[in-house]
Amino acid sequence: MTASSSPATSPTQPTQPTHATAAPPLSTDSSAHEQVVFCHDRQTGLRAIIGIYSTALGPALGGTRFYPYASEDAALADVLRLSKGMAYKNAVAGLDLGGGKAVIIGDPATDKTPDLLRAYGRFVESLGGRYVTACDVGTYVADMDVVSETTRFATGRSEANGGAGDSSVLTAYGVFQGQRAAAQHLWGEPTLKGRTVGIAGVGKVGRILTGHLLEDGADVVVTDVNEEALAALKAQHPEVEVVPDTATLVTSDIDVYAPCALGGALDDTTVEALRATVVCGGANNQLVTEGPGGTADRLRARGITYAPDFLVNAGGVIQVSDELHGFDFERARKGATAIFDHTLEVLRTADERDITPAAAADHIAEERMAARQSAGIWLPAR
Repeated sequence: MTASSSPATSPTQPTQPTHATAAPPLSTDSSAHEQVVFCHDRQTGLRAIIGIYSTALGPALGGTRFYPYASEDAALADVLRLSKGMAYKNAVAGLDLGGGKAVIIGDPATDKTPDLLRAYGRFVESLGGRYVTACDVGTYVADMDVVSETTRFATGRSEANGGAGDSSVLTAYGVFQGQRAAAQHLWGEPTLKGRTVGIAGVGKVGRILTGHLLEDGADVVVTDVNEEALAALKAQHPEVEVVPDTATLVTSDIDVYAPCALGGALDDTTVEALRATVVCGGANNQLVTEGPGGTADRLRARGITYAPDFLVNAGGVIQVSDELHGFDFERARKGATAIFDHTLEVLRTADERDITPAAAADHIAEERMAARQSAGIWLPAR
């Protein structure tokens, strides 16, 4: 439904001159979503779209992407895809949260201002808690601090402002738990000791993941296009082996491949060349093609176990969502530890149903949402 489709679920109009309008008749299909809100603030130039895919499990949580989309149609297509992905991620991670996402159209380097972020916060607030925002591409902790000046429903804030701070800490920890689960499933022990893990991308998540793996007794091989990131990692962990590029890494003698950089890491060339028996990393949207005959099927045909990225990298969502209850790191860490059990469930379900782990994760998420769907859309307590 759109913002104007039902008085019971329409957001309250923010103070003028901002206004929210119903989605125009675009070719992109938004019929599966509960709500899509187009936001425009003339004074600051804000143009944003908030997509709520499902609130069956609770308020829809997902980040805000600030990106110079070529068109409004492109922005809409992205927010619809991302918000659906967040619904599945939150559901399969066992969170009592729905899925939503937002995009701000523009170049964050030139268009982002405190006033624009505050205007955006007013739109988030107008939804009354049905959507809770956080950081994403182009937005950072400092931005969420500004957004939170005009809404109660912003997470990913700084610790000084009662937030969780850097979400990469538990993102990396969750990926490590996913790798432990894959090891348990394949090799009978929940450890990477004696195994070799190849990490593509050693920014924040990859760097922290490296520390967990070394502590567990694994050998680690890494690559990154950023020479400074590699130098910093070597200074911290001189025992790590560095290879020149991803092509070299995937053809190396590794047991686990951990893409931790950009999406689209698992294209046909990579899948055919890969020597690892497990893929489990923190990057989003790793599968280049989805559905029957897609990348997940190709991995399965080669005997490679894929731990779905939207499950194992959910530690960041778990971390920021804990802010809704007054952030407690140990409680959030306990939630991220559960990624081990959720990953085992997915891998076992895949074997039992003779399907890919990606399909198994989707089924588990869909079943969980469907079980609660009869309660209807989520509304804040009055």
